[in-house]
Amino acid sequence: MRITLVSDAWAPQVNGVVRTLSTVADMATARGHRLQTITPDRFFSVPMPSYPEIRLALTTRRRVAAAIAGFDPDAVHIATEGPLGWLARSWCLSHGVPFTTSFHTRFPDYVAARTGLSPAPFWRMLERFHRPARHVLVATPRLAEELATHGITRTRPWTRGVDLRLFTPDRAPHPAFAGLAGPIALHVGRVAVEKNIEAFLAAEWPGAKVVVGDGPARAALQARYPQAVFLGALHGEALASAYAGADVLAFPSRTDTFGLVIIEALACGTPVAGYPVPGPLDILGPEGRGVGARCGPRVGGVDEDFSRAMADALLANRADCADYGAGYSWENSCDEFLAALAEVEMPLADLAA
Repeated sequence: MRITLVSDAWAPQVNGVVRTLSTVADMATARGHRLQTITPDRFFSVPMPSYPEIRLALTTRRRVAAAIAGFDPDAVHIATEGPLGWLARSWCLSHGVPFTTSFHTRFPDYVAARTGLSPAPFWRMLERFHRPARHVLVATPRLAEELATHGITRTRPWTRGVDLRLFTPDRAPHPAFAGLAGPIALHVGRVAVEKNIEAFLAAEWPGAKVVVGDGPARAALQARYPQAVFLGALHGEALASAYAGADVLAFPSRTDTFGLVIIEALACGTPVAGYPVPGPLDILGPEGRGVGARCGPRVGGVDEDFSRAMADALLANRADCADYGAGYSWENSCDEFLAALAEVEMPLADLAA
C-alpha cells in the first residue's frame, strides 16, 4: 500500500505517541509499503504553549492537499487532532477520500487538569473530529468503551509493542543508581501536572525515588521533594538501564490511554504500580496479575492507595514480569495497523475516475 500518515506529533518529540507511530511506520516500510509522513518538520512551526517541545505546524490546506494528492495514497491515516490533522481531515471529506484516525491522548482531561475548565466542550470537539473516520484505532477495549460514552464509535483495536532488543532484564542498572538506598522506585515520563507524579513522590516508600523525564513541573517538584533524584530525560540504552535498575516502576497517571512505559519496564523485569484506571487495568489487570488468558503470576500492584500499589508490586518476581512484558509485540501492532487501513483502501485515481 501507499500510505499517507498525518501526525502533529513527530520527532524530535519524545513520547509514547511518537514512538508508536515512528516504530510502526518503519516496520511498514520494511515490509514493502510506501509511506508519506505529513508532520510538523515539513512546515514552519511554533512551540505549543506550556509544551514547547511540541511544535504546531503553521500551514494551509492547499499545501497539505497538494502533498497528499501528489503522493496518490491508497490509504490515509490521521493520527492526531492537531492543525495538520484537521487540515487533512477537511481535504479528505471534501474529496470523498476515506480515512482512519487513532486516539492517543485525553486532551480534554489534560486541559481540565491544567486550567480547571470543564472537559465537556473539548470532548465534543474530539467527537466531531473522529466521527467521519472509517475506523478509530485505540490501544485497548477499555478505552473503546470509554470513548463510546463520548460518542466516538467505530473503534478498532491497535495494540502496542516493546523493542525486546533494547528492553531486556539482563541489562546493567543505570550508573546513577549506585549508592541509592533500596528498594528503588522509578517514574518515567513527562514531568507535568497531568502525569500525577506528586502522588508517587508523596507516597510511602522505604527506599529511593527516581524521576526520569523533563517538563514544566520539574522545578516545582524538585524543590518540594529534594530527597528524590531527578535525572532528566533518558533515551535508548540509558533509559533501558534505568528500568532494569529499578525495583518498581511507579505509574500514577490517571489520564494516559495506555502507558508504553509500563510494558517497557515489564520487559526489563521491573514490576509496575498504578491506579485502577485505564492503562494499568488494561495491562496489569485489577489484581496486578495480568489480563485475559495471560493472567497468572503477579507482575505489579493496582490500588487506589498508591503506597499499597507500590508495596504490592514489590512482591512480584522479576522473571515473571519479563515474560509478561515480552508478550507485547510491535509485529502484532503493525499487523493491526495495516489491516485497518487495508479495509478502507481506495486509490485516489479511482475516486477521480
